[in-house]
Parts: sequence; C-alpha cells; structure tokens
Amino acid sequence: MPVRKTVREEILEFSPYVPGLSIDEIKQKYGLASVIKMASNENPLGAPPFAQKAIKAKAGLAFRYPQSGNPRLIDALSKAHGVERERLAAGNGSDEIIDLILRVKARPARDNIVAFRPCFSIYALQSKLCGLGLRQVPLRPDFSFDLDALAAACDENTAVVFLTNPDNPSGFALKADAVLALARRLPPRALLVVDEAYIEFAEPYEDYAVLPRLAEADNLAVLRTFSKLYGLAGLRLGFGAMPAWLADYLNRVKLPFSVNLLAEEAGIAALEDVHFKQKTLETVNAGRAVLESGLTALGFTVFPSQANFLMFKPTIDAGELFTRLLARGIIIRPLKSYGLPEYLRVSVGAPEENQAFLKAAREIQVALG
Repeated sequence: MPVRKTVREEILEFSPYVPGLSIDEIKQKYGLASVIKMASNENPLGAPPFAQKAIKAKAGLAFRYPQSGNPRLIDALSKAHGVERERLAAGNGSDEIIDLILRVKARPARDNIVAFRPCFSIYALQSKLCGLGLRQVPLRPDFSFDLDALAAACDENTAVVFLTNPDNPSGFALKADAVLALARRLPPRALLVVDEAYIEFAEPYEDYAVLPRLAEADNLAVLRTFSKLYGLAGLRLGFGAMPAWLADYLNRVKLPFSVNLLAEEAGIAALEDVHFKQKTLETVNAGRAVLESGLTALGFTVFPSQANFLMFKPTIDAGELFTRLLARGIIIRPLKSYGLPEYLRVSVGAPEENQAFLKAAREIQVALG
C-alpha cells in the first residue's frame, strides 16, 4: 500500500516550515565575517543576565525531570501579572498553548475557527491539523481590524476567535476596551484568544493590555511569550491566562514535562530582572522611533507600530531590497508568505544595527535609483 494512503488526508496537504537562512549559512554563502539579524523580532539585548545566571546554576540538574505542572513558574507568573494561578497554563512556547486550546475547545469536523487574514501561521496550521475549518476576515487596507466583519464571521459553531494584538506583521494594536467589547459580542460557545506576544512594547501599556483585565470577560484567554521582551526565544517558553475551567483541562491533557527544567528556571529569573526589562523597553522604543524616522526619510511607507518591529513598503522592489541587504549581511523579513510581497518587516535592533540597516537601505535605494 502506498505510504500516502496510510496517513490522514489533511497531512498530505502540509508543507514543512521553511525558515530563513541562519546567520552561519549567510556568512558562508556571502563570505561575510559578521551578520546582523533583524528578521525574527528577537530581543536586541540578548538574554537577561538573571536568566543566564540561573541556567548556569541549574545546568547540573539537566538530568532531572522538572516538577510536574511547573508550580514554581506558575506561582511566579501569578505574582508578576496579578492573575490567579488556577487561571494559568505554561507551555513550550505560546505555540503549545494555541495547540492545546484548539484540541480542548473545538470539535473536529464540526466547529470553526475565526481569525484575520493575514495571521500567525500557527493558527491556520493547527486548525487544519485538528480538522477544523478556518474562516479568515481580511484586514482593512490600512491593516487595522474590522471587528464588525470578524464578529459577523462567527456562528453557533465558532469555538475560537484569534486576535493578535499588537498584530504581526503590521504592528497595529487595539486598545483593551475595544478588545473586551469584542469578547462580549461573540456567540456563547466562542472563546476570544488574544495573543499578546508584543503587548509590552505598546505605549501606554495600560491602555492596550488585556491580561490585567482578564476577569472582565468569561470567554477570554490571553497568550504571552518569553521570546520577545524577556529574550528567551531559544528556550521556548510561554503561557496562557484563561478561565480556570479551561486552564484545568489544558493542564490535564498537556504532555508531561513540555516545559523543560532550564526554561522554567530562566523564566522565573527573567521575571525578576526588572533592570533588563526596563532597558529592553527603552532600547526598543528609541530604536523604533529611529527606524521609523529613517525609513520615512527614504520615502518608504512606514506603518505605525506598537510592537518591536516595523512593517514598511519601500519605493524600490521589496524582493530586490531584501536580497541586496542579505548580501551585505543584514537579514530582515520578506512578507511574501503573508501574501504581502510588496512589503518588508524589520525588527528593532541595537542602535548600531539600526544605523547599519538604514545606511545599507539608503545605499541600495540610490544604486537602484
């Protein structure tokens, strides 16, 4: 029997995720001594000193299993965010929480999932893997949210509505009052999942963050990650805050020990590293302003962002600009996979990285004149 007839039909339609070239691959391909990566929205300051110290201190315990349920991390998250521990679930990145919510909340072949288009690819991939229909509503031309259209796409079989806020790749953000109003107008079975991966960079934070107001809606879940503000992307650590009954079910079905021991220790330490957090916010906010000003001066269309990246439309061919930057050892993100081939996204880097990127973009623009 052919192998393709032994697997689920949905699997046949999947393509493997293809990441961009690594720093080492680009060095080798172009013969470069150094490379600047501004493509993945990583922390420009690296990993928190407190977390690095915790990893080194606990490295000798790597042969041990972590404590089931990661209670110390849950306690630290509860204290840091003022959320009851019964409402929390930690995961191997927020990706795991997305997957678990879909598996727990939605009925295969019956329920549907609603999101904007474009959206984080994991929403679509995991919905498909779980046998769920995905309904996508286009963003407005300025990349703002059409909440009326999003609500209208829901019906009695809508299990989950995803909202990334601030959004990726545009950086657009909706204030918390509007998010909560959306939650209240959804059908009874629908859970609004607000992905706040970049929310700490929104200004002012208090106006945009939904997590501190979790108790104001009983059909609301909020996702957070340690990959951005806390500089721990390589350790894969995230969490979800949600109704206690849902967190209970997620913790029942979650694979044992999905959050590894060193990630847990690093996460607890990162939450305590107040200086690193403040320095990151200052660096990103200042860098975002520099990049916005510099790209605008080149005549590029730059979209307002509340995240640690900027989306822009250059006056020259986006693909050509991306390729030429790559040859100079500067990696940014092309947005063809989002269905936006004329746009690019650049992460906020360290001050010297931001200047190097702007200088290279200016020189390339002149060369392509």
